[in-house]
Amino acid sequence: MILKLLIFAIVAALIYKFFGGRFPKIGRSPHQKKLDQDTLVECTKCSTYVTVKESIIVRGKYYCSKECAA
Repeated sequence: MILKLLIFAIVAALIYKFFGGRFPKIGRSPHQKKLDQDTLVECTKCSTYVTVKESIIVRGKYYCSKECAA
């Protein structure tokens, strides 16, 4: 009986550790929130601020021009 309880506790701890101690929440992540078209974002390369609609997005990062995105 104690052995079964010990095995169950170990399996539960491994599952908890595998999921990082927390389960994903339902809904949109705060990091993935949709930005308004007039919101200013910083160019990853040169730190210039441009609006979202004028920016170039490559692999989830914002750039002010094709030269910076290259």
